[in-house]
Amino acid sequence: MGTTAWQEVNWDLSKTVYWVCRSVPESSRMNRATAKHLIERYFRQLTEGCGNGDCTNEICASCPDFRSLDSNTAAAKALDLFKVNAKLCNPNPSKKEQDSDLVNKMTDVGNAKENFSDVNHLTETTVCTILSFCEEEGDYSTLIHVLGRIFSNAEALIKSFRSDEPDMSKALDSVEATAKDNPEKKTAGASSSAAAFPDEDVSDPSLKVLVDISALRRVYDKLLSLDRVDAALVNALIYLTPNLELDLEYLDVYGTNPEYLNIFVVVLENTNLHSPEYLEVALPQFCKAMCKLPVAALARLVKLWASYGLTHIRRMMETFQQLITFTVVSNDYDGENLVNDDESVVAGTQCLKLAYYASILAGDVDVEHNEEDIEDPESDELTLHELLGEERLYKKGPRVDPLQKELGVRSVDCIKPLIPHEEFVNESLNDVVEMDKDFTFFKVNAETKFSFQSCPFILNVITKNQGLYYDNRIRMYSERRLTALYSMVQGQQPNPYLKLKVRRDHIIDDALVRLEMISMENPSDLKKQLFVEFEGEQGVDEGGVSKEFFQLVLEEIFNPDIGMFSYDDDTKLFWFNSSSLENEAQYTLVGLVLGLAIYNNCILDVHFPMVVYRKLMGKKGIYLDLSDSHPALFQSLKELQEYGGDVEKDMMLTFQISHMDLFGSPILYDLKEDGEEIPVTQENRQEFVEMYSDYILNKSVERQFRAFKKGFQIVTNESPLKYLFRPEEVELLICGSRKLDFEALEKTTEYDGGYSKDSQIIKDFWETIHSFGEEQKRLFLQFTTGTDRAPVGGLGKLKMIIAKNGSDTDRLPTSHTCFNALLLPEYCSKEKLKERLLKAITYAKGFGML
Repeated sequence: MGTTAWQEVNWDLSKTVYWVCRSVPESSRMNRATAKHLIERYFRQLTEGCGNGDCTNEICASCPDFRSLDSNTAAAKALDLFKVNAKLCNPNPSKKEQDSDLVNKMTDVGNAKENFSDVNHLTETTVCTILSFCEEEGDYSTLIHVLGRIFSNAEALIKSFRSDEPDMSKALDSVEATAKDNPEKKTAGASSSAAAFPDEDVSDPSLKVLVDISALRRVYDKLLSLDRVDAALVNALIYLTPNLELDLEYLDVYGTNPEYLNIFVVVLENTNLHSPEYLEVALPQFCKAMCKLPVAALARLVKLWASYGLTHIRRMMETFQQLITFTVVSNDYDGENLVNDDESVVAGTQCLKLAYYASILAGDVDVEHNEEDIEDPESDELTLHELLGEERLYKKGPRVDPLQKELGVRSVDCIKPLIPHEEFVNESLNDVVEMDKDFTFFKVNAETKFSFQSCPFILNVITKNQGLYYDNRIRMYSERRLTALYSMVQGQQPNPYLKLKVRRDHIIDDALVRLEMISMENPSDLKKQLFVEFEGEQGVDEGGVSKEFFQLVLEEIFNPDIGMFSYDDDTKLFWFNSSSLENEAQYTLVGLVLGLAIYNNCILDVHFPMVVYRKLMGKKGIYLDLSDSHPALFQSLKELQEYGGDVEKDMMLTFQISHMDLFGSPILYDLKEDGEEIPVTQENRQEFVEMYSDYILNKSVERQFRAFKKGFQIVTNESPLKYLFRPEEVELLICGSRKLDFEALEKTTEYDGGYSKDSQIIKDFWETIHSFGEEQKRLFLQFTTGTDRAPVGGLGKLKMIIAKNGSDTDRLPTSHTCFNALLLPEYCSKEKLKERLLKAITYAKGFGML
C-alpha cells in the first residue's frame, strides 16, 4: 500500500480518535488509544504484512496464501479482526519503529496546532474533528479555510461525504460499548453503519448516489449555525461554478464519471441557499451550471428528490422560486430588455422544472391508462406552408420535453402531485413576461431563445391563454393569406373566413351539414376566423353572434329529450349516453364546437365531469374519476374495496353487470367471458372495480367519445393546447369560471358618451347590479356579453363598456355583445332604471341593427 493511501486512512482514524477522546474522561482515553493502536496494527498487517517471508498467519499480507485487499476493505476487516481479538503477527524491527513513530505522532495530535492542509475531501468525522479543534482554539479560521478549499474544488466535492467510506468514529463508539458489555474481552469490533455501507438492493439504480445524505445533513446543521460559514460557501461556489459549466459543456465529465452528480447533491443540501447572500451571484451561477447537466443526470436528480419526500421537494421548489422572484423584482424589463434574456431567471426556471417533476413522481401517478391518439392520414404532397417556408410555425404533433421523455411521466399522468400545481406558478414572472415575444421564441426560435412556454407549469392560466390566443390568431391570419393566394391562382372570389349561415329553428341540421362538409373537403378552413349569420337577422358577427350560435347549438345538443347525453340531477353534469341512437356525426359536431370555441376565444356553458377533459388530453378514465362523474357508483365500489367480511357470500356479486339503456331497460354486460359464473371474491375484487370502471368510463362510450374527440382534434390538432394546459385548465378555457366578482368588473368598466364613474346614473346602476341575486347577475352578464360565465382571469378581465344612449326614455337598455358594450339611457330614477334593466335582461333574445 502506498504512503498516500495510508495517510488518507490514517488521517480519518487519527482525527476521529482525537475528536472522540476530547469528549470522554481521561480513564476512557487510554482504552481508546489502545483500541486505536490495535486496529492500526491489524490494518498494517492486512495491507503491508509483518515482513516475515515464511509467515503462516492467513490474515497477514506476508502469508503466501493471502489475497490482497483494497484500503477500504482492509479498514473494515481490521475492525472485524479487532472485534474477535484475532491473531497479530510480531512485526520485524523496522515495523516496530514505524509503529512507534506513528503512535508518537498521534499522541501529539491533541497538543500540536494543525492547519489541516492535507484534507483533500470531507467526511462527517473530518468536519467534527476540525470543529472540535477550532472550538478548543476559539478560532474558526481553520474551518473556514478548509470549507473554502473543498467546496471550490470539483474533485474534492465528488469524494466528500461518500456513503461507501468506512465511518471510524461510529466503529470506535461501538467498540467501547461492546467492551463495557463484555469486560472479559480486551477489545470488541464494530459493524459498519447503514449510511456508510448502504443496502445494495436498490430497486431503482438511478437512486443509487454515493452520498451519505444523513451525515451530510448533520454536517450542514452544525456548520450553518456558525458565523462566516455562509460567506465561505458563497465564495467557494462562485469560484467553483464556472469550472463546472466548462466541464459539463465541453468535457462530458458526467459521461466519463457519473459520480460528478455528487457535487450537485452535496451543494443543494445547503438549507440556506434561498438567503440573500446566495441569491445575488452564487445560486444563479450554480443553477446555470446545473442546467448544463445531460438529461439523464437531471432525471437522476428528479428521482432522487422524489425519494426524499415532501419537505425536501418543497425546499427545492421554494429555493428556485425565491431566486426567480428576487431576480425579477430586482430588474426592470421592457421590449428591449426581455425577461427571457435574463440568464438567472431562465436557469432558475429550468431548475424549478426538476422540483416540479419530482413532485409529480412522488405523488399519485397513472402512466398506464392512455387513450389512443386519432392519427391524421399522412400525405406525401407538400403543403403551402412548407412551400412558403413556414413549416416550423405549423408543424404537427405535440412537443415532447426531453426530461419528460427520460422520466417516462407527463403532467397529464399526474392524479395528485405532492405539491399542488398552483404553487409552482410565479406571479412576479407572469407580470413581466411578454407573451407575443415569448410565443415567437416558442414557435420559431426554440433552439436559440428560451421560451417560458417550454416550462408551462410556471405560467398561470391567464398568461398561457395569451400564448394560445397568439397561436390561434396567427393561424387565422395565415389561412386568410393562403386563401387569397389560392384565389389569385384559381381566379376565384377569396373566402377568408369560416362562414356559417344557419336558421334558428334548424340550427343543428344546418351547422352539422356545413361543418361536416368543411371537415371532409377542406379541414384547414376550420382554422379560419368564425363568422356566423342567422338567416333573416341583420346582426354582423363581431364575436357576439358566434357566442349565441355556440349557446344555441349546445342547448339543443344537451337537451335530454334528444338522448345524446344523460344528465345527473345530483351532480348537474352530463355524460355520454352509451345507448344513444344518434349517429357519430352528431358527437363529432359537439367536439368541433368545443374546439372552435377555444380557437375563437368563446366561453361555452357546458357541464362535463373532469374525466372528459382528461380523456381529451390523452388519458383513459379510471376508478378515481368516478368520484365526480358517477358518485353513487364510486361510493359503492369504494365500500366493496373496504368491506371486511366475506365478499363472496355477503355481496353475491359476479363479473356480469347491468345498466339501463335509453328507454330504462336493463342491459347485461360480462366484464369477463362467462362473467355470470365468476363470483367477486376478496382476492379479485380490485380487478372487478378496475374492469367495472373501465367499462363505464371507456368501453361503453367508446364509439361516442371517439367521434367527439375526433371533432375536437380536427380544430386543435396543431395547437399547443395539450402541451401548455392541464385538463382542469382546459375546462376553464372552454367553460370559463362560475365565480362572478362584480366588484372587480366595476373597477375595470369603462364609460363613453358622456358617462363617468361619478355620474349619478352609473352609481345607481352599480347599486342595482350589486343588489341582484345570483341568477339575475348571470342574466345581466348573458345580456351584455353573450355568456353567463367569467373569462379566464375573472370578470376583471372583461373590459365592459357602458355608453350613454340618450336622455330619459321608456326604451329598454340594449347591448353589443360583440364588444361587451351596454347602451344605457339616462333614466330619471333608480327605480325606473331597475325596472327597465330587469325587463331587458329577462326577455332579450335575437340580434338586430340599431
